[in-house]
Amino acid sequence: MKVRFFAAAAEAAGRDEQEAAASGTLGDLLSALRQEHGAGFSKVLDRCAIRVDGAAVGDDHVLTSAATVDVLPPFAGG
Repeated sequence: MKVRFFAAAAEAAGRDEQEAAASGTLGDLLSALRQEHGAGFSKVLDRCAIRVDGAAVGDDHVLTSAATVDVLPPFAGG
């Protein structure tokens, strides 16, 4: 699956996107991302909205290999 990072999340992750194995739930993926990218990323992730294929879902949502997960920090302005 594809994980896309935007704005501060991309900066904290050190990349705009990455491929990840679809083996479990959104919660599993977020835990793996926290471990992979460290404490700075984890702090940013705490403030982010997460969308799977454009929809807000819970941590128990089962991911597929075709999914796109967007990590969206708060945006200001208009």
